[in-house]
Amino acid sequence: MKLFEAYNFKDVLRTSTRASWQIEDVLPEGSKLDFSRDLLPENLARTADAPGLNAAQRRTLNHIRGHEYLTIFGLVEEFILPYVLDHARPQLDGDDERVRALLNFAGEEAKHIHLFKLFHRLFTDSFGTDCPVIGPPEAIAAKVLGHDPLAVALLILHIEWMTQRHYADSIHHDGDLDPLFKSLLKHHWMEEAQHAKLDTLMVAALVEGRDEAGIQKAIDEYLELGMFLDNGFKAQAEMNVDALVGATGTWLPGDDRARLVEQQHQALRWTYIGSGMTHPKFVATLAAMSTAARDRIAEVAPAFC
Repeated sequence: MKLFEAYNFKDVLRTSTRASWQIEDVLPEGSKLDFSRDLLPENLARTADAPGLNAAQRRTLNHIRGHEYLTIFGLVEEFILPYVLDHARPQLDGDDERVRALLNFAGEEAKHIHLFKLFHRLFTDSFGTDCPVIGPPEAIAAKVLGHDPLAVALLILHIEWMTQRHYADSIHHDGDLDPLFKSLLKHHWMEEAQHAKLDTLMVAALVEGRDEAGIQKAIDEYLELGMFLDNGFKAQAEMNVDALVGATGTWLPGDDRARLVEQQHQALRWTYIGSGMTHPKFVATLAAMSTAARDRIAEVAPAFC
């Protein structure tokens, strides 16, 4: 599978070391968010057309979505971290560069979890209204990690490429975002760029020796995980609207609230599912595994876009 030959552990380790950063440099003491600006770009937040809201309410919803975005990244990294450690453990007496690259991957994910917890505290203290997020993380991690290891690796690869797409397509050139939040997203992207390559190599190792039936089983379970997360995102859309009501005192009649929840649920679907499923490099990995796998995902992806 030539696609999998595009990356190697030695080069990824070297690049990761150059891109490394420290939390105190990215989120120094005394950092403040500028709530006069958006946090998330419109392509991800989809708040500009949120039904039934005025401009100020839509910006507040954007802030709630920004908090949700980084908090959910922290949540998913809490299952990525043990997964990577479990993948590295059998290799401890093998290739040194492979072991170092995987352990560095795990260390960076632990750093991201810490950073996003610090951001959550900063946001909560500054915003003044509680903004709940789906969880708890350990329950979601247990559900995800109970699946076929190849299905989990595909979900993680989906998330890594999704992160790249968000930054390159929507965040990098948006000069209207809060500078602190944009910096957090940039530094997250810098390290996740290498994680996507490492996860491609993990997928390659797990595909090796699998027949078509084994690959399709992993695709079945990847889709099961997608539906599990989609149900969570429906609940998250409800919680985001509740937080908006709490923050602004907005009164939404039943039909207006239902339309807003539906519109925001679809926004979350695109942010976390559709944008990863349709990333060209994720699609290329599926095709390298099996054309049938690629075609199955292509068939369901439009529902999440």
